[in-house]
Amino acid sequence: MDTVKVILEVLLLLTSIALILLVLLHRGKGGGLSSMFGGGVQSSLSGSSVVEKNLDRLTLFVAAVWVICIIGVGLILKVTVGANL
Repeated sequence: MDTVKVILEVLLLLTSIALILLVLLHRGKGGGLSSMFGGGVQSSLSGSSVVEKNLDRLTLFVAAVWVICIIGVGLILKVTVGANL
């Protein structure tokens, strides 16, 4: 059980950092860090570029993995604390 907990905690740390970076890369009202890396060019035909759509999908995927890690660590902590009582 300790190995699974360590794996989930490491994955939680990595996804937390990735999620912070991905959110910062999104284009806000005033631009954002994505415009610094060439993501500021948008097509006039669509609401957002392909890069922005892929960034949205990647952010949602990382957020889903992050939530699963949070739930997993919480369940493991609940089981280990319950077993120690």
